[in-house]
Amino acid sequence: MNGPLLRADGDLRADLRSTFGWLTTRDIEEQYADVTGWWRSPAILPRLGPALAELFADDEPTVVLGLASRGCLLGPLVAVHLGVGFVEVRKDRYPATDADAWLQTRTPPDYHDQQLDLGLRRELLRSTDRVLLVDDWVATGGQALGARSLVERADASWVGLAVLVDALTEPATRRDLRVRSLVNVREL
Repeated sequence: MNGPLLRADGDLRADLRSTFGWLTTRDIEEQYADVTGWWRSPAILPRLGPALAELFADDEPTVVLGLASRGCLLGPLVAVHLGVGFVEVRKDRYPATDADAWLQTRTPPDYHDQQLDLGLRRELLRSTDRVLLVDDWVATGGQALGARSLVERADASWVGLAVLVDALTEPATRRDLRVRSLVNVREL
């Protein structure tokens, strides 16, 4: 694990920065975010749920959505802290049977310029729900916009997007999605 030995009572933002790294490959000049130190650290992991939940505590969400895969790691941590349920948003997943009702949508292009099919089981979102989406990173907002479309199709209310890292370059998208983060990508 990168960085110094961490204490559970330390500054979470500083701990996130100290255990983060950028990975590169020899043949490609692109950098990749390495957040695996966050999951490995027993001083960081238990603080992630409460910290992300606190970003929207005053909005009183009734359910947390998490995008596969890392949103499904973080979402339950947030849901447990808020005392609400969790719903997984799956990528490229379709109903198993005709009786398995799903809400589905296609995302705008993501950071790899790819569109994804997102879906969730229809019965898991109610029109009375106040929905908080949780993920580790937001770059273009494409997947979050797709998730919000699912929320709207369920006639539920969108609370916002709680992320560990905000890498959005478009302020309008940040405002539109109501993004709140623990760290901005420029800090890493």
